Amino acid sequence: MSRLTILFLAGLLAACGGPPTPPAADTARPVRVVSLDYCADQYVLEFADRDRILAVSPNADKDFSYMRDAAQGLRTVRPIAEDVILLKPDLVVRSYGGGPDATQFFERAGITVLDVGWAGDLPGVLANVQRIADGLGEHDRGAALASETQARLDHLAQRSSGKSALYMTPAGVTSGPGSLVHEMILAAGLENFQQQPGWRSIPLERLAYEAPDVIAAAFFGSRTNHPDAWSPMNHPVARAQLADRTVVSLEGAWTSCNGWFLIDAIEALAEGSEQ
Repeated sequence: MSRLTILFLAGLLAACGGPPTPPAADTARPVRVVSLDYCADQYVLEFADRDRILAVSPNADKDFSYMRDAAQGLRTVRPIAEDVILLKPDLVVRSYGGGPDATQFFERAGITVLDVGWAGDLPGVLANVQRIADGLGEHDRGAALASETQARLDHLAQRSSGKSALYMTPAGVTSGPGSLVHEMILAAGLENFQQQPGWRSIPLERLAYEAPDVIAAAFFGSRTNHPDAWSPMNHPVARAQLADRTVVSLEGAWTSCNGWFLIDAIEALAEGSEQ
């Protein structure tokens, strides 16, 4: 975006008048919050009261949004600079919404930006929860949620089934060490069948002679992320896993963003593996 456009939009924001000044006791709390994508939506909807939320993303109420019920009835805004600036927010919360230059642009326009960021492990997720809650002026709510989630994780830490689990999506993708999915499987008291690091296609050759005890099936109830003609999930070996193994269905909303709601997927895996 050109410098001229940035200056124009910043001037437009000033011309429209600044946001109302909140009461003195609340000066540290943003009161005109805009969320630019559905990962950011989850935190805004969890920690900010509705009267402080100007708008959320158009995906906030979709089935892959964990906080979709709380999004009902709220204004939505596209992650387009002009649309956002006209709302006169005092805080923009984003993960990927608005593109890679969004943070710099809004800050140059005088708008504070809270980036959700990405956590690589479960302790990082809980730290992120607290950081974002703090950014929204809700330290106590963040501390309470992080504490509750940690207590649920601690309870599961007592389990160790010795069983293995393979994470599978309709597109035929799985994940090994170095991902939150891997951390999720371990936290459920299971071993990850996929031992190669990172995101990969499901190991069809290995599955032909060796099988996991549990299939962690993600997104299979969703209308997105479904296979095309070339997906490994079309292979008979892959389809047999869903027919012959213990299958634990994981809601896409539990795993699509790295939030505290991963605990729901972890608990479902732990409980489902005992059946």
